[in-house]
Amino acid sequence: MNFVTHIHPALTPGLLILFLSAALVLGMSKAGLSGFGLAAVPVMALIFGAKESTGVILPMLIAADIIAVLYWRRHAVWKFIIIILPWVALGIVTALITGNLINNNQFRLLLLSIVWIMLILMVINDIRNKKEETVPHNKLFAIVMGFTGGFATMIGNAAGPVFTYYFLSMRLPKKEFIGTGAWLYLIMNTGKLPLQVFVWKNVTMETLIPGLISIPVIIIGIWVGIKIVHVFPENIYRYFVIVTTIATSLLLFL
Repeated sequence: MNFVTHIHPALTPGLLILFLSAALVLGMSKAGLSGFGLAAVPVMALIFGAKESTGVILPMLIAADIIAVLYWRRHAVWKFIIIILPWVALGIVTALITGNLINNNQFRLLLLSIVWIMLILMVINDIRNKKEETVPHNKLFAIVMGFTGGFATMIGNAAGPVFTYYFLSMRLPKKEFIGTGAWLYLIMNTGKLPLQVFVWKNVTMETLIPGLISIPVIIIGIWVGIKIVHVFPENIYRYFVIVTTIATSLLLFL
């Protein structure tokens, strides 16, 4: 018990298991099982608190992003990253200002709202795929996706469904889809790090320790995800993450 609380005061043995499970899921999401990472967001908020959890999870995401980029680095389509980066940055700055103007309870409700919006977006994306509709490749679409994704990633590290929707609409093949996303997330998350260290001040030595402990689990998650991504039917894992995220987001609300 004492050893666990030394890792982080919020952790108990049971919560440590839940935390490491979330780290495993994050690793799997970075390997190409897009959407899995969203399920970890309300779990981390439940353990550490809404705003504090973003400081714990960010170094974990960066570590996972680096590994994902090393594996998928040759498959990025940079034109789709460059076109949305300015709007991603605007979304991040907007969320940074918003996060400083609200208290922790309001932050929790905002995070919950974003999680549910992301879930709705995932469902819309499923319906779009079934109907084989196309999304117009215009600048307004890139602006909306970039700003929304930037805001969601800063408030709750919950931008996955936004960029999944964006990249799928660009009809990227599987490897290019994963490689482009890996680079985008690495750029976003490393860009957020100094903002959360110096402005929100929620990335500290205390929050870094759980992240360091979780790295071996994240690596295992990435390895498992790589093995699964080639054979796992997309519709099954997508509905799984919707169900689990609904359940965990309800816990966050309570």
